[in-house]
Amino acid sequence: MAVINAASLTIAEMREFAGFTAAEQRYIRRSLDIGLGRNDAFRVWGRSSGETAAIRSQYVAYQELKTLRGAIPHQSGFDGIESFIGKITRVAAFDLAQERLDCFSAFRFLYERLLGAEARPWLPSAFCAAAALPHIRPDRRKMLLQSLSEAAATAPGWSDRAPSFYPEYIEEVPA
Repeated sequence: MAVINAASLTIAEMREFAGFTAAEQRYIRRSLDIGLGRNDAFRVWGRSSGETAAIRSQYVAYQELKTLRGAIPHQSGFDGIESFIGKITRVAAFDLAQERLDCFSAFRFLYERLLGAEARPWLPSAFCAAAALPHIRPDRRKMLLQSLSEAAATAPGWSDRAPSFYPEYIEEVPA
């Protein structure tokens, strides 16, 4: 029964990913390659000099991820919140400023994989903080903040189950 539940949860994650726009899917896959050190992002994703520069900037911004993974505060106390929220807001602001993630769901999907399930309770706060920064265009700020559902913003608890689906780059096969 546990195998069936795990399989159905993986399928649900795949369906969620399939519901994102093509630009969101591409950015999530590229970000996972950079953030998890899976592939050479310059070789796989760099189609132009502008994109290569964006990848270089993302590598720099994602240097904080290792520190963030080890600094996720416990939900029961206030120790470490300032340091964690400040750093995750900076990284999240970078991602949102790229204008490739259009909603909280895509942001959450990416960050659950970059930081792990333990970061889930902190993702609505990080998203709101980053989306509300003046670095984000006002119309985009409005769109992003409206994408956070009341249920996500006020969840009484979060699953501690690790994500199981990590989308990867798929080479196109010529017809």
